[in-house]
Amino acid sequence: MKKLFLTSAGFLNKEVSDLFLKELDKKPEDSKIFMVTSARIKEEEYYIEESKKELTDLGFKDIFVFNLDKKISMEEVKDFDALYICGGNTYYIMKRFRQTGLDKIVIELVNQGKIYVGVSAGSIMAGPNIEISGWGMDGDENDVDLKDLTGFNFTNISIFPHFEEKHRQEVEEFKKKVKYPVIELTDNQAVFIEGDKHKIIE
Repeated sequence: MKKLFLTSAGFLNKEVSDLFLKELDKKPEDSKIFMVTSARIKEEEYYIEESKKELTDLGFKDIFVFNLDKKISMEEVKDFDALYICGGNTYYIMKRFRQTGLDKIVIELVNQGKIYVGVSAGSIMAGPNIEISGWGMDGDENDVDLKDLTGFNFTNISIFPHFEEKHRQEVEEFKKKVKYPVIELTDNQAVFIEGDKHKIIE
C-alpha cells in the first residue's frame, strides 16, 4: 500500500515526524534513507542541510544523498526504507528525475510500499501534475523548458506548499481551472496518504 508524507518543509511539525517513525516500523538507526537533492543555489544547499539535520536528529544514521547528477539503477535504490525528496525548482527537479531514470524507479518502489516523503517540490511531484508549481506570485520559473508536466500520480491531490493567507486568492483561482483536488499546506502542515485515504496533519 502506498504511504506518502507530503510536506512544505519536512519534519518541522513533531506530529509529522512521530507518524513517520511509526509508519516506518523500524528503528531510525536500523533504517536507510534515500535523500534526493538538486541544489543549484546556496539557499537550496542550506535547506538540504537542514533536512539532513532533521533526519539525523531523529536518529537516522544511514542517509544516502543523491544530487540527481548521474544515471542511477534500481539496484542502487531498492534496499532503502524511505525516499525523501527535497525541494527546489520543481521543473528542474522533474527534468533531472527523468534524465537520470530515477522517476521510473521511484514510481515502482512507492507502488511496492516504500515510504515517500516529499518536501515542497517533492510534494508537488507526487500528484497528477506539477503545473501548480509555476502558479502565482511565488511560483517556480520553468527555466528548463519542461513540456511534460505530468507528476508521479501517486495521488490525485495537488499540493500548494508554503501557503500563507496572501496566496488565498491565487489558490482559489487555480482550483477553478483544474479537475483534481488541491490542498494548500503551511510550513507546519502535512498530508499523510495511505492507499486512497488521506488526512491533514496540523
